[in-house]
Amino acid sequence: MRIPPAMESICVLLPILMSPYLEQELEKRFNLLKLWTAPHKTQFIKDHAASIRAIVGNASAGADAELIDSLPKLEIVASYSVGIDKVDLKYCKEKGVRVTNTPDVLTDDVADIAIGLTLAVMRRLCESGRYVRSGLWKKGDFKLTTKFTGQTVGILGLGRIGKAVARRAEAFSCPIAYSSRTEKPELKYKYYPTVVELASKCDVLVVACALTEETRYIINREVIDALGPKGVLINIGRGHHIDEPELLSALLEGRSGGAGLDVYQNEPEVPEQLFGLENVVLLPHAGSDTTETCNAMADLVIGNLEAHFLNKPLLTPVV
Repeated sequence: MRIPPAMESICVLLPILMSPYLEQELEKRFNLLKLWTAPHKTQFIKDHAASIRAIVGNASAGADAELIDSLPKLEIVASYSVGIDKVDLKYCKEKGVRVTNTPDVLTDDVADIAIGLTLAVMRRLCESGRYVRSGLWKKGDFKLTTKFTGQTVGILGLGRIGKAVARRAEAFSCPIAYSSRTEKPELKYKYYPTVVELASKCDVLVVACALTEETRYIINREVIDALGPKGVLINIGRGHHIDEPELLSALLEGRSGGAGLDVYQNEPEVPEQLFGLENVVLLPHAGSDTTETCNAMADLVIGNLEAHFLNKPLLTPVV
């Protein structure tokens, strides 16, 4: 595809290293500025402030009010993620800056990971793998684990990803319950108006909602205690959905049956006390990290940028 010459001069800021494919495709089309390569980042932004018209962010790096104010020519923030909690949406609206994300394309992978984490925790897959590798199997069989099929799965946030998790859990004959901002009467699943009620009625609680001020630390001590000493907590949302110290205490004290975590409060920092817990499975925020999905997400970012600068409708507008 021939790139319009005018587009090649447009400066796009990439704050951190992301997908090699995304970087490659951006460099084909735009004047890509790689902030993470600059020894003095603040000065780098000042030097290019008058020319930067777009930012490509992700779940870790977005655009706050300070960055937006420092870029007078900024027109669009295209997020290489479905979550946009790192973007100041209100301020973008005030300043007339467009915002896009990458919904739908990562739904299947993240839902797959939710089920994978659940199986890994309940069937102790990581622990049993180490049991074989260490030679312990020669001394005796591995301990019994917990069945997943037929367990009640509670889902906090029944959006695209939440529904995809529900469909997968149904294949394991799991009754589904959920809590969300509003009841969805078109669905056959049991609705609970509060997360505490939901937690008290399920065996596995999957956090799949967006991070907002209302959902920040929504998984607190009360919710964890309601889930109980046999309950399993799965987080594929954002780290700040969970009160991390409270979860850690519950795990150490035996008040929680286990946890499967893909996200954390201060990534890539993870509480080291979690490392030694065999009923905890930890992933490095990799829920959507397959080659197929990351390339599709990158294509959507590129498509949104091209649409904006060619004065066409955005593919996945948020603001």
